[in-house]
Amino acid sequence: MPRRNIPTPKPPAPDPIYHSSVLSKFVKRSMWEGKFSVCLKLVYGALDIIGKKTGQQPIEVFLKALENVKPAVEVKSRRVGGATYQVPVEIRESRREALAMRWIINAARNRSGKSYSEKLSAELIDAFNSTGTAYKKKEDTHKMAEANKAFSHYRW
Repeated sequence: MPRRNIPTPKPPAPDPIYHSSVLSKFVKRSMWEGKFSVCLKLVYGALDIIGKKTGQQPIEVFLKALENVKPAVEVKSRRVGGATYQVPVEIRESRREALAMRWIINAARNRSGKSYSEKLSAELIDAFNSTGTAYKKKEDTHKMAEANKAFSHYRW
């Protein structure tokens, strides 16, 4: 931990086709064993499928799907006097984005289907329509935070 100034994180380079830094982050998160070019082809393949199925701009569908899956609150464990409470806390924007990407990627990987591009496109379309596994995960997180709202005074 530096004593004087806190280093600012560098923004990622935008992707070559859509010029979106969010999409670039998504590609790097979904990368497997350092195969960046392979992952880039798979994600672009998924975006092509999205464009054909929905008839809309694929990057807009992707960003709206990501926005639909972003959670606002989560629960964190807090130990008070021998008891552990699930305390609801608000999430900062960078963690919201990271959780949404992680949930979409995991839901797409666990989905049954042919190729990763098809599974990813189906999960993104479901998230765009506010359905699917990743969206359900967000709803479950919000329900858990709502159920434990009584312990919100234990926030730190």
